[in-house]
Amino acid sequence: MAQVVNTWLRRIPAWPLYVIGVLPPAWLLWAGFSGRLGFDPVKAMEHQMGEWGLWLLIAGLCVTPLRRYIGINLLRYRRALGLLTFFYIFCHLLIWLILDVQILSLIWEDILRRPYITVGMGAFALMTPLAITSNNLSIRKMGRNWRRLHKLVYGAALLGALHYILLAKGFQLPPFIYMGVIIALLLLRLPKVAKRRSH
Repeated sequence: MAQVVNTWLRRIPAWPLYVIGVLPPAWLLWAGFSGRLGFDPVKAMEHQMGEWGLWLLIAGLCVTPLRRYIGINLLRYRRALGLLTFFYIFCHLLIWLILDVQILSLIWEDILRRPYITVGMGAFALMTPLAITSNNLSIRKMGRNWRRLHKLVYGAALLGALHYILLAKGFQLPPFIYMGVIIALLLLRLPKVAKRRSH
């Protein structure tokens, strides 16, 4: 079954993902500015973009376990998923900066004073070098260090889920589900787990 899926996947290039990936943010902006997102469209855009970014981040983390345990190879799409994740989180940040807070002194104050924003900025800081080096030239130049650097995505994923938990008011189940899924996907990458599953 996996071989059949891989045969079909080899016929599908990665570039359409970039085109398709731009459509949801474009729709969200249009819906926000045309009054289709309720009484607080800026918050709706901000939250939706962040959640979509988490979906893409989780999709990227699924690539290795799917290949390791099921045999489905999505490696050719991992760069697109990673760059789209950064794009969505960057849009999430821009909406907060430009449409929500707007005042530079308040932005810095929020980063220092509000833990969920501090954690979110930490996740974005970890993702930035990954986006910058997601190209063939960086892979050739950096060699093994490229792989080491890109393990920062694990920290970014955990901080992203923690950002969502801290942001939620009161106990809300969805942020903890995201954190649980991310932890489970990271545990599946542990060598001992992989070795046990292979026997």
